[in-house]
Amino acid sequence: MPYLEDELFPSTPGKFKIERTHNMNRQFHRCFASTSIMFLWALFLIVLTASYLSFRSFVDSGNRYLTVSWGGIQWEKQIRNSAHIRRPGGMSVLVTGAAGFVGSHVSLALKKRGDGVVGLDNFNNYYDPSLKKARQSLLNSQGILVVEGDLNDAGLLAQLFDALAFTHVLHLAAQAGVRYAMENPNSYVHSNIAGLVALLEICKSADPQPAFVWASSSSVYGLNEKVPFSESDRTDRPASLYAATKKAGEEITHTYNHIYGLSITGLRFFTVYGPWGRPDMAYFSFTKNILQGKTITIYKGKNGEDLARDFTYIDDIVRGCLGSLDTSGESTGSGGKKRGPAPYRNFNLGNTSPVKVPRLVNILEKHLRAKAKRKIVEMPGNGDVPFTHANISLAQREFGYKPTTDLQTGLKKFVRWYLSYYGYTRKDIQ
Repeated sequence: MPYLEDELFPSTPGKFKIERTHNMNRQFHRCFASTSIMFLWALFLIVLTASYLSFRSFVDSGNRYLTVSWGGIQWEKQIRNSAHIRRPGGMSVLVTGAAGFVGSHVSLALKKRGDGVVGLDNFNNYYDPSLKKARQSLLNSQGILVVEGDLNDAGLLAQLFDALAFTHVLHLAAQAGVRYAMENPNSYVHSNIAGLVALLEICKSADPQPAFVWASSSSVYGLNEKVPFSESDRTDRPASLYAATKKAGEEITHTYNHIYGLSITGLRFFTVYGPWGRPDMAYFSFTKNILQGKTITIYKGKNGEDLARDFTYIDDIVRGCLGSLDTSGESTGSGGKKRGPAPYRNFNLGNTSPVKVPRLVNILEKHLRAKAKRKIVEMPGNGDVPFTHANISLAQREFGYKPTTDLQTGLKKFVRWYLSYYGYTRKDIQ
């Protein structure tokens, strides 16, 4: 096999030296030209890549600015516009968890009656964030701003309270769910304890201090067997980490009331359901699986008894939240210093009519016009309790709380919303 050099250069005697030298020069120039072109192409690609990365960085920065940025004159103007009070004696309320189930409903109710509302939500992915975004769009259409951010962001909270002196804080943001605590316990500490303390810190330092109403939970009753559950019953035996964080929240808020004079009202919600609800709740997942022809799992107690819940319709919960805000009283401190005693209250917000879970499924079957495929299993030791039942006499006495929606009516409204939101027609389920 000839060498490459032999193929490139001629072998004619007498001409070899001159022609070889000439050809070598020619090849050198070719090689140099080729190298130059390659260098220019490489330089071009480097510039193109750098430009693309710079553009992506600019776009990403812009997106972050649009979704999570805060501060500045325009932002503060949006805050004040959203918090504008349109009725005599109205209030300006910071609602945390505003893109959540209860938070979105209460925000709309406050705005409708002429109160000012500013929302805060971190839009986490515990369940489908698109549902939270849809709620946010609904709030935006009514002139309610929902700021995207985390409760543990002290800088964000400081900017919010610098922009506006809120008269009330309705703290509904939390890591929800009993069973999920076994998978991600840190999220409960982060949101339900650290986030609560961060919010209380900014409130106690405000001048004037806002009244503070927040969502505790019926889960604080834990292993309590006395029914119905009353606010005076023991709450020192939680059955789940979620319940423990809510119980801790009650103790923490009492401390801030005692030391700093914050007006505190805790609301112990009992199994809230209704349109725009949470997909992790049983009634919601049952509906989804029944429509898709999938099996639903129904738990029974260890003694074979059916589980029962005091299902409370969202509109009744909203009225309870409004009544709590209206009667919260004033905080007595300013700038972190207490001037006198302030109200400290806890209320049950339930329906007072527990319904067994199989009965819930029967009602869903009726409204969906579809049969459920049921799988009955014993309740695992995951923090759930066999029953809940609220005594609401204290809330009735203090602010006239009176639930009016039974489960049959409430589930009918939920099913109507569900079918519309997820694009079902009656033809799809017949």
